[in-house]
Amino acid sequence: MPETIGVLTTGGDSPGINAALRGLGKAATGDFKMKVIGFLDGFTGMVNGMSLELESGNFSGILTTGGTILGTNRDRPDKVVIDGKPQDCTQIIIDTYRKHKLDALVCLGGSDAQDSAFYLMNQGLNVITLPVTIDNDIPNTDTTVGYSTAIEVAAEAIDRLHSTAISHHRIIIVEMMGTETGWLTLAAGIAGGADVILIPEIPYKIQKVSQAIFDRSKLGKRFSLVAVSEGAISEENVHFFERARSANQRLRNGKDEAEVNARLAEIERRSAGDTIHLANRLEQFTNLETRITILGYLQRGGTPSATDRVLATQLGTACAAFIHESHYGVMVAVHSDGIKAIPLDQVAGKVKTVPLDHAWIQGARLVGVSLGD
Repeated sequence: MPETIGVLTTGGDSPGINAALRGLGKAATGDFKMKVIGFLDGFTGMVNGMSLELESGNFSGILTTGGTILGTNRDRPDKVVIDGKPQDCTQIIIDTYRKHKLDALVCLGGSDAQDSAFYLMNQGLNVITLPVTIDNDIPNTDTTVGYSTAIEVAAEAIDRLHSTAISHHRIIIVEMMGTETGWLTLAAGIAGGADVILIPEIPYKIQKVSQAIFDRSKLGKRFSLVAVSEGAISEENVHFFERARSANQRLRNGKDEAEVNARLAEIERRSAGDTIHLANRLEQFTNLETRITILGYLQRGGTPSATDRVLATQLGTACAAFIHESHYGVMVAVHSDGIKAIPLDQVAGKVKTVPLDHAWIQGARLVGVSLGD
């Protein structure tokens, strides 16, 4: 029967992490009589020996607090930054796992956590994960801890921007997090009554966006609100990079093709979400004053919503129960019919994007929202 478990948070912080740690810790140390070792600042803590035993007192008063009491960063086991350079510290992490006589290691986070846990599982460690990210982009779970709170924060921001948009006859662009998926922007945009919603899954045409704003002006509307994901990209940019990759393939005929395509992919990623460029082009096409609000880390901060607290508690306690049953190599996921243990090979390296036929997209179109296509 498991006696000692380790826990860490890795990747971006998210509202509800502490609530999940509380659920896990109280169940593990209480009903299941386990010892819980917390590692500070993600995998860096395992490498540098930064750990502490978490007892019942550590979990008091953290249900409603944002951030993570353990700290976090984006280092992965094979890419831990030491003296400014990424180094493979896999063996050090394995040694730390064994030194503390861990029966399992719990990783809380988004895609970074799932990928790192899967990697360590293949190194022979017992691992289990919790899906914690505001992006809601983890596959095989209905939702993730932090997503509900981020929607509320972003929707409230749009609500507050309505008044200044109306007063000044402006286009207001609100940029939200989401480099690969538009779950957050789509939900917050619908909830906040955005007139245009631009997400990575649907490349937009600047002419279509401009026309939607023109049409509103013709109807006497004094403003337009545009909700845009940081990873949204124009259709012309998509076509440009498609042609560049095609030309690279013809010219190189396989030689260094992968390396050049990787560089093109990085340039394409950076060109996506250029909200300033979008604002300038909209001003050019519409002759309307345009202002930008970038929500950024505001979406990650603050008190988690009641929904996220319940979800985090449910997942955290279920995680402790799975460990008690020696059920490892899984992500604790929530489905409509209850909590499930999803094998990590069905999660790692994968992204849950918004389906183009999703009911939210259909609903947005039916209320007159432009998606830029």
